[in-house]
Amino acid sequence: MWSGPRNLSTAMMYAFAARGDCAVWDEPFYAAYLAATGSDHPMREQIISAHDADARAVAVACAGAVPNRQNLFYQKHMTLHMIPDFDREFMRACENVFLIRHPARVVASYAKKREGPTLADIGFVQQAELFDEVSGWMGRAPLVIDSADIRNDPAAVLGRLCAALGIPFTDRMLHWPAGPKAFDGIWAPHWYGAVHRSTGFEEPEGTLPDLPPDYARLVDQALPYYQHLLPYRL
Repeated sequence: MWSGPRNLSTAMMYAFAARGDCAVWDEPFYAAYLAATGSDHPMREQIISAHDADARAVAVACAGAVPNRQNLFYQKHMTLHMIPDFDREFMRACENVFLIRHPARVVASYAKKREGPTLADIGFVQQAELFDEVSGWMGRAPLVIDSADIRNDPAAVLGRLCAALGIPFTDRMLHWPAGPKAFDGIWAPHWYGAVHRSTGFEEPEGTLPDLPPDYARLVDQALPYYQHLLPYRL
């Protein structure tokens, strides 16, 4: 699952973990991304110390055996982590799905956790590039789901996603226990407060947020990349 930050991505990971037949991996390339780019993210040093920062080893594991003898393996990937220097060949062994969200909602949410985000921080350009790359070698568009559609009707959208993936849908995906999870990345205390309070998908969102001019300009920059994927959503 490829998304930018603040895209409902952790809730989707929790939904698949709740199935009971699915291993999950929280942002496999985060430590490697930080180590390779020097990006100054919250908890940077702790992340690099606690998680594998070798991108080649991570890629091998992503394409390897499913952990814990489970049937399915859900990998929550951030598009910005897949920098050009990292080998993407492992992606051909995976079913690549793209999770999108309107950039106004992403920027508003991201800025609450880390001020002054840039276009590179929120992953829209990288998501469109990865989408085009996967489309090129598949010969068709990969699966796309929109977080707004999920929140409007989680059962219907997850049902369509599971059908498209050829796996059974279960309503266990609609609920999970509150609190931290054993599979959360070490960065969870900074980023996952709201989802840790949740026990399922939140209600549909209202109108788009009003943003200050600098953030509104960022939304305008990101919007064409979001709109590039939007027509393909399930």
